[in-house]
Amino acid sequence: MSRMKMFLLAGLILGCAAAQAQTGPAAATSGTMVIVPAHGEVKHPNDQAVLVLSVEEFDKDKTAAAARVNQKMKQGVEIVRREDPQADLKTQGYFTMPVYPENPPQPLTQPGAKRLPIGWRVGQYLEVKTTNLNNLPRTAAAAQKLLQINSLEFGLSPELARRLDDQRIAATYRNLNERIASIANAMGRKVTDAVIDTVDFEASGRYMAEAAAAPMQMRAQFGKRGMDEVPEPSFEPGETTLQMNVVGKVRFK
Repeated sequence: MSRMKMFLLAGLILGCAAAQAQTGPAAATSGTMVIVPAHGEVKHPNDQAVLVLSVEEFDKDKTAAAARVNQKMKQGVEIVRREDPQADLKTQGYFTMPVYPENPPQPLTQPGAKRLPIGWRVGQYLEVKTTNLNNLPRTAAAAQKLLQINSLEFGLSPELARRLDDQRIAATYRNLNERIASIANAMGRKVTDAVIDTVDFEASGRYMAEAAAAPMQMRAQFGKRGMDEVPEPSFEPGETTLQMNVVGKVRFK
């Protein structure tokens, strides 16, 4: 054997020995407990809207302001019921507030003197909850003849949310099994060697950080329109993402 071949063979032997020394034997994993976090989510178009309408009047005479509010709210409820008979309606937030001048004509120097209101602001709100999204622009436009849109939220109806919960749980558990398989492969073990000891949905045992807050539902603010006929507004219901976290305690045989 030539001297050159002997040098090459010696270098190869030393290289293999060094690589083996660096790699070393694999750590024993028998009886190892592994904490595995997983995540699942489902998305679905929103099928419910919560529309809040309001009416507000100002008058020096409190009774006159209240009378106009009561009349407009009554007519507004009738309009909404006519446009969307299946909607759930709830009146709320009736208020009567005194309005004082920003700059009193003279300082209140007399003992016991009181500021006198220059008028009264009276108002009331109407919540409209509906799944008839196709007719929602027409309903809103009809109501805006008397009432103003205070806010609008889109979301999932309770019935749909319950159905989607089954899908969310299944997606989360599927992701848990996928991650267990990846961990077993990285450890050089078979998936069949892994035994799930505990499954903690929503991480109630605080094995992981709490999930980030869900995205805020769509909100819209609209001003009052002083028109006899109001063009139909444009609404985009969007979609909602339901998320779930799970933590599994897995022991390897």
